[in-house]
Amino acid sequence: MAFSQRRGEREALLAEIEGDVRETARQTGLSRLPDVVRTAIARVPRHCFVRPSDDAHAYENRALPIDHGQTISQPYIVAVMTALCGAGPGKRILEIGTGCGYQAAVLAETGAVVYSIEVVPPLARSAAQTLEALGYGSPDVVLREGDGRQGWPEAAPFDAILVAAAAERMPSALGEQLAVGGTLVFPMGPAYPRRSFPSGQTLCAVDKQSDGSFRTRKLIPVAFVPLVAPGRIS
Repeated sequence: MAFSQRRGEREALLAEIEGDVRETARQTGLSRLPDVVRTAIARVPRHCFVRPSDDAHAYENRALPIDHGQTISQPYIVAVMTALCGAGPGKRILEIGTGCGYQAAVLAETGAVVYSIEVVPPLARSAAQTLEALGYGSPDVVLREGDGRQGWPEAAPFDAILVAAAAERMPSALGEQLAVGGTLVFPMGPAYPRRSFPSGQTLCAVDKQSDGSFRTRKLIPVAFVPLVAPGRIS
């Protein structure tokens, strides 16, 4: 039922996102969204992932607050990060920062198998319930609570890793768990206090080379909550 609701709003949102993608093509290298990403954005019911008080704003192209001082990312950013990590059928993708589960749903909708880690236990439980109710459960989306900076070593290597929280440098464990030829997408920048959204962060795409080295592409300015350890969220 949720997928048939507010279809027109999703289509309007997608058109706005595509316009933004064209405007930032020089910075991101994306002249258009891959068809699989377009379809995913058009299908996933974002209104199921926002707080009831924000329902009227669910299909606005902006980030919204969720519980515990975290956010649901701007749909344009979700679409770009999904495209940059090469999401698609059969890809194994690690997501750091499940949040409300919206990004995981978009990744799963492309046909990827998603492993997602959330540091805030109540958010992890809530996201699991929402994703399961919408049909994005195991084995397509596998969730765990924990320290995302350590990754998911027993499930590695991953074709791509997507980090939905800012860090001053790529966590070394995540680089080790990225497959050769894979891409890690993360916001690089200062770890500002929770609930602040300053400039100074840059969305980066890190490609793992055949010799195990990394090539970093700095793309567009972003504003994410910081990547933190368990117990650092109050």
